[in-house]
Amino acid sequence: MKPRYWLIAFALCAAVGAGVWKTARAIAAKGSVTQSGDCAQWEQDNPVQPLPTPPIGVGHRFDELPDPPTPQRVRLGRWLFYDKRLSADSSLSCASCHRPENAFSELTPHSTGIHGQQGFRKAPSFVNAAWQIYPNFFWDGRASSLEQQALGPIDNPIEMGNTHAGMVRTLGGIEPYARYFNESFGSPEITADRAARAIADYERTRVSGNSPWDRWQMSRDESALSAKAKKGHELFFFGKAACNQCHLGPNFTDSAFHNLGVGFDPLTGKFKDDGRYAITKNEADRGSFKTPTLRDIAKHPPYLHDGSAKTLREVIDLYNRGGDKNPHLDPKMKPLNLTPEDVEDLVAFLESLNGEGYQDTAPATFPR
Repeated sequence: MKPRYWLIAFALCAAVGAGVWKTARAIAAKGSVTQSGDCAQWEQDNPVQPLPTPPIGVGHRFDELPDPPTPQRVRLGRWLFYDKRLSADSSLSCASCHRPENAFSELTPHSTGIHGQQGFRKAPSFVNAAWQIYPNFFWDGRASSLEQQALGPIDNPIEMGNTHAGMVRTLGGIEPYARYFNESFGSPEITADRAARAIADYERTRVSGNSPWDRWQMSRDESALSAKAKKGHELFFFGKAACNQCHLGPNFTDSAFHNLGVGFDPLTGKFKDDGRYAITKNEADRGSFKTPTLRDIAKHPPYLHDGSAKTLREVIDLYNRGGDKNPHLDPKMKPLNLTPEDVEDLVAFLESLNGEGYQDTAPATFPR
């Protein structure tokens, strides 16, 4: 292709995504276009796509939301979610702890932040979070929206170690990002709130369903679920396990807070982590943590807010003994008298909640 033709091709490509830009020749000098004259490689690696259709079992649609995600914001949010340049030293992204292969959780008891600093909680999954019963995010519920949750780790000194202003400066120094903010919000202004909205909209599209349990329950496919998982279903919903007191709805969570006694030291009478109490200062909330989703729970051991249960069996054992006694133990926590066979059946049921629809990998290239 002759030079003047690939310049024209690039100009047309840029015009689709933005308004006024520097000349195509100046941008091409920075390596922003391929030799073929196509759009920037990062646009090919992360194209604008229609919103996904939620799989069976989700029970909701995106158009039910007050302000549904847009394909353009989701595309921008996908870049930002995986872009390590949002951290202070470009070493971590949101995906460093919320790993897509682990249903956007992780396989470690605690998250590791900038400079190898160790947190004291495990990164929770956010699959199907677009339709939470109550808008509580983080284990202690300190964020009231996915947008607030998205901004939290960025300026946490032991997580991504940046500031919101620092993140905005970084993104402002990456010229093409203004094009995609313009595409997503109607003007090229880059702000922390806009970045958070884009990340949150990407997170809203991470939906999980069509699990073996969904196919058995919703599609009446008897072959989708093992006999043990069917017994576990009965124990979970109708039997002595009574798990659906708190793990309810399509996402298997009440989005509320409960004290199981995890982390309580009977010698000192204190919790290692006060949980919800740190936010509300209500003594009744001491040691309480948010009920996690059970969707794809088998994808990210260990479990509980502190990763102290290595397996699903250990979690069920905690419930079976009625939790660990402390002054604020949730009244729903009672000994269950489960047999070893019951425990195995419940594990089989939980494993049957591994679904599809959320899977993703990081874009191969990013705006630069």
